Amino acid sequence: MTHNTLSPQQNLASAQQLETEVQAAASTSASNSLLACSTAANVTISTEKRPARERRIMASVEIPQPVDKVWNVITDYDHLADFIPSLTKSKVLDQSDGRIRLEQIGAQCFLKIKFCARVVLEMTESFPHKLSFSMQEGDFKQFEGAWHLQSLEDKQATLLSYDLFVKPPKAMPATLIERHIRHNLTTNLLAIHQRTLALATQ
Repeated sequence: MTHNTLSPQQNLASAQQLETEVQAAASTSASNSLLACSTAANVTISTEKRPARERRIMASVEIPQPVDKVWNVITDYDHLADFIPSLTKSKVLDQSDGRIRLEQIGAQCFLKIKFCARVVLEMTESFPHKLSFSMQEGDFKQFEGAWHLQSLEDKQATLLSYDLFVKPPKAMPATLIERHIRHNLTTNLLAIHQRTLALATQ
């Protein structure tokens, strides 16, 4: 859901320069509130390199709220851009038969370089434990995966996991895209953690 990268139409600097800027930005661009939240929330993230430039990226975070509360946050599609830093637009285009077509646009600036991507996702809800998505239109060759929600009853918490299979077009350096998505996922999961806790106190 929270997905942005280089637009192939952008006139960008070299991949080496971009990678240097991403590395520098990754340690500084998260907001102060999300960094403060990270002391209570630990995001784990891993990457699997697959054939033909495909990557599998997995991330998770524990949220001390019940599954239904977390579900309500990640399925509030029209308001995701209100609290997820790298997302500039999230809009439901169509909804029928338990499936949702969702347009998302992400944008983020590193110095003078603008990273952006547009995707139209088909979302399939399996309440309350799985939210699958598959790209129907967009700037990637492949972009599909799922959110998983696991109840941790002994902790009165939810383990929220994100599993993404992504393949960029040839114009996008796969290593750079992987790093960019990993950075955004960390920030986005912290934002979801913070949003869920904020709504629980209202």
